[in-house]
Amino acid sequence: MAAPPDTAPEDILAVNRRYHDVAADGYDAKWGIDFGAVGRAQVRGKVAKLLGPAPGPFARALEVGAGTGYFSLNLAQDGIVGAATCTDIAPGMLEALERNAGRLGIDVETAACDAAALPFADGAFDLVLGHAVLHHLPDLPAAFAEFRRVLAPGGTLLFAGEPSRTGDRIAQVPKRAGLARAPAWRRAVRARPARAAAGGAQGGGDEALVDVHAFVPADLAALARAAGFADVRVRGEELLANWFGWFNRTLEATAEPADIPRAWIQYAYRGYLALQAVDRRLLEGRLPAGAFYNLMLAARRP
Repeated sequence: MAAPPDTAPEDILAVNRRYHDVAADGYDAKWGIDFGAVGRAQVRGKVAKLLGPAPGPFARALEVGAGTGYFSLNLAQDGIVGAATCTDIAPGMLEALERNAGRLGIDVETAACDAAALPFADGAFDLVLGHAVLHHLPDLPAAFAEFRRVLAPGGTLLFAGEPSRTGDRIAQVPKRAGLARAPAWRRAVRARPARAAAGGAQGGGDEALVDVHAFVPADLAALARAAGFADVRVRGEELLANWFGWFNRTLEATAEPADIPRAWIQYAYRGYLALQAVDRRLLEGRLPAGAFYNLMLAARRP
């Protein structure tokens, strides 16, 4: 479920700010975000798919919709980005990012702002990137114009984790299956039903309104070209891993988090990583981009 098509852009921004502020404290645990060796390898692998096996280094990087820092902080640890600036619509997310950066000993600048009105000088960055953010933005043409403006000539644009239209439809299958199996699963792991209202994976409350777009690969590429980018490339990633992940996350969203056994969490996480590897080795080079749940975009400012 997504925001109704006639929802005003300012209302979409407001609900995204509110939802992500509330979600910030538990965000890393919910999505299995890691800043150790596994997380670094995951992020480095995603970037390498479109920028080659030795991406960067980029002296000045801007992450749009940075959340708690999954991409920028892991890339900084590997030396792929130097000076990192991170933005998000939600101040709560940036506070969590700053805590993560402090624990890792990484200097980072942050700014709470709309992606369509970036408070930075023309040509200020060598890399503009984001992960799972474009589908939240109400005014994509304005945002892409800003991305181009703040990139230096020759600079790189990179976005990952964007839902494809086909993948978004397919993902409803494991979500429905998870909801149907949830009562039996909770009994099996001895977990109480979640106290929160039936939102989360069921799509209630603000979570039902924060997603605005699911993309056809050609349309995502067209947005970049219309903004003046060159060398535009779009590819898909993760199919089996997302079926597995959405099924498990749907189950977990129906239970009290403290009741979910650690053994289950480890099974779900390791299974997701194993299926990521299957997707990467066997499927991503053989199926069209739109068949996958996630899309990635790379381009260059001429």
